[in-house]
Amino acid sequence: MRRDIFDEKVHDEINVTPLLDLAWCLIIVFIIAVTASVQGIKVNLPKASGAPSLSKPKTKAISIMDNGQIYMDAYPVSMSQLEASLRQYKAADPNLPVVVKGDGKVAYQSVIEVLDLLQRLDITQLGLVTQRLVK
Repeated sequence: MRRDIFDEKVHDEINVTPLLDLAWCLIIVFIIAVTASVQGIKVNLPKASGAPSLSKPKTKAISIMDNGQIYMDAYPVSMSQLEASLRQYKAADPNLPVVVKGDGKVAYQSVIEVLDLLQRLDITQLGLVTQRLVK
């Protein structure tokens, strides 16, 4: 039996799978190119000096040790000395920031006394330092 090439059915469909693969690849290349090229305006940034800063840090750190001893920055102070020092710093800078670091074993009353002192002196920029929980 003879097969004639005109007897076969003509396929009217196109396999679009390779076209879709090409389209996805082009989209991915376009996304990568756009995000890599759009990083903001190029600015000639100034260089920082390597010299240490001579200005003192403004934030005052109050530490309460487990035995109840209070330190301001790195110096041991009593509650009356702490109040006098904070009054002076508050007079110089009305927005004086203070951080309180209390030992985990310290009596809670010691921390409350320091917080009450800060409230009496109207120090509103207050931070309590904690340790990050490691999971």
